[in-house]
Amino acid sequence: MSDQAQGLRNLILNRKQNQHVLPTGEPIAQKTRSTRILTVTSGKGGVGKSNFTLNFALTLQKRGYKVLVFDADIGLANIDVLMGITAKYNLYHLLKKEKTIWEIIQKGPYDLQFIAGGSGFHDLLRLTESQLEDFAEQVQLLNGTVDYIIFDTGAGLSKETLKFILAAEETIVVTTPEPTSITDAYAIIKMVNSLNEPVRFQLVVNRVTDSKEGKQTADKISMVAKRFLRLDIPTLGYVADDTHVSKAVKKQVPFTVEFPNCAAAKSIAGLVDQFIAGHSSVAQSVSPVEGFMSRMIRLLKS
Repeated sequence: MSDQAQGLRNLILNRKQNQHVLPTGEPIAQKTRSTRILTVTSGKGGVGKSNFTLNFALTLQKRGYKVLVFDADIGLANIDVLMGITAKYNLYHLLKKEKTIWEIIQKGPYDLQFIAGGSGFHDLLRLTESQLEDFAEQVQLLNGTVDYIIFDTGAGLSKETLKFILAAEETIVVTTPEPTSITDAYAIIKMVNSLNEPVRFQLVVNRVTDSKEGKQTADKISMVAKRFLRLDIPTLGYVADDTHVSKAVKKQVPFTVEFPNCAAAKSIAGLVDQFIAGHSSVAQSVSPVEGFMSRMIRLLKS
C-alpha cells in the first residue's frame, strides 16, 4: 500500500511540473486564486436544492469567478442531468485511481466546471486511511485553481451529508415556505449545532410568492434558532416561485441560461451579489481546501 501511495505522490509531483489539461484539452488555471469551500444542503428533498446550487454557481461564473461544483448527493446525483450532460467520468474513477482529479472534471455552460458523483461517494465512505490520504492529495490540487468549490450534498440528516457540512464550515441551507420544509431545515441546523463544530449557516428560501413570504419563512427559522440554539442564522435571500424553472428542467437547461431574465434568475442574481458582498468582509482560513480535506478525513474515520 505504501508503494502505491508513493507512486501516486510521484504522479502528482510530475503533473504539478507540467501543464494540466481538462478532458476537453483546455489548460487548467494556474494556482493564483483564493479558493473557498461551500456546501449547499436542505432538510428534505424536493425543495430545489440542486437546481439552486447549479444556477447559483453559474451566476457566480458569469460574474467572473471560477467555480467548480462537486455533486456530493449520494444516491441522487443529478447536476449533470440538469444540464443535459452525460458525464464521462465521475468520482468513482478517481477513487479507483483510473483517472486523476483533472481528468474527471467536466465542463458545463459558461465553462462551469463540475465533478459528477455517481456511485463514487458510496466508495468514499469505505476507503482505508491510506486511500483517504491519496484522495485528499488529489482534491488539494484544486486549491488556488478556482475561486469556489461548491458541494451539493444530499438532503436530510444522513451521516454523509453531516460530514460534508462539518468539513466545509460554511453552509447554505435551502428551504421553502412549506411547514415540513421549515421544520426539517431547522432540524439539520440543530443537529449540526449539537456537534459543537464551527459551521456558518445562511438561509435561502426557494419558491416564494413574494419577498414578504420569504422573510416570514426565514424569520421563523432564525427566531427559533436564536431562542433555543443561541445561533444567529443570516438570510442570504429568496428565490421566486417561477414556472420558467420547471420548463428549464424539462429542457435540461439551467433556467439562468434558458430564461436569463425570468423572475427566478433575477432572484439568483441578487443572491449572488449579496453572497459576494458578504464574502468580501469575511476572513478566510490560510488553506481552506487543505483544512476541508483534513476535517473530512477525520470525520470519515470517526
